[in-house]
Amino acid sequence: MIRSHLPLNALLAFEASARHLSFTSAGLELRVTQAAVSHQVKALEELLGVKLFRRLPRGLALTDEGLVLLPVLTETFDRIQATLDQFTGGKFREAVTVGAVGTFATRWLLPRLASFRKAHPNIDLRIYTNNNRVDLAGEGLDFAIRFGDGSWHGAEAVELLSAPHSPACTPEIAKRLRRPEDLLAEVLLRSYRIDEWERWFASVGIASAQARGPVFDSSTALAEVAVQGQGVALLPIRMFARELESGHLVQPFKDEITLGRYWLTSLKSKPASAGMKAFRHWLLQVCREQAQGMAAPAR
Repeated sequence: MIRSHLPLNALLAFEASARHLSFTSAGLELRVTQAAVSHQVKALEELLGVKLFRRLPRGLALTDEGLVLLPVLTETFDRIQATLDQFTGGKFREAVTVGAVGTFATRWLLPRLASFRKAHPNIDLRIYTNNNRVDLAGEGLDFAIRFGDGSWHGAEAVELLSAPHSPACTPEIAKRLRRPEDLLAEVLLRSYRIDEWERWFASVGIASAQARGPVFDSSTALAEVAVQGQGVALLPIRMFARELESGHLVQPFKDEITLGRYWLTSLKSKPASAGMKAFRHWLLQVCREQAQGMAAPAR
């Protein structure tokens, strides 16, 4: 519980002085005199019974006690400021932070965000992309959209979309491909999950096939290299409808394999805020419509 006698001005003066290691610079930031800052810091030191600074001929140096206090105050003031920043125009704008695997974010989520903003103008949605390696707690995320089997320790996972994989390449390369075996003579572009091609070959009855080729950390990069004609990529094919419709990529074989699905994950230990509930409801609804063939991204 915050006490009414907590010396906020003194704490502000110390925090600013500790960041600048200067009473003068702290005074300029706080818009008070250097003497006022020095007085506030001295009062705080007397209240705590410890020295927070060593006064040097040129500036200040933190004592061990000052080094302990500074990060606590900086984090606290930053959190207060971040909360105050959410009040705009007399309304509270809740921030919802989402980490998303890059392919899903750029190919599916971002083109549909206009409908979310229209429905929830007071939610400040923050999207951070990753290559499917994410730490919900460590990165301070409300949600993470991941590709996989739905099993992540300590996380609740709700299925969003299936993501069948199939080979894709330029029309020129496709002309050389009559049978799946012909792929073994091509450069096979691989993801960091390097067994995917072997699993696809096994699904079409080709055992012990070994794929060789450069490795990339995202399907978006794989698709771009495939469009350039540098090889054949194994892609979550529905995420690249644009390239297929334009003819930049083709599916030489219709055989598909399910290597995973897209999931919305959140910490089981984290209570859902109103903004989190709104985003979760919207995302699941749009995914249901997508699965039913009803939703398309805005053009």
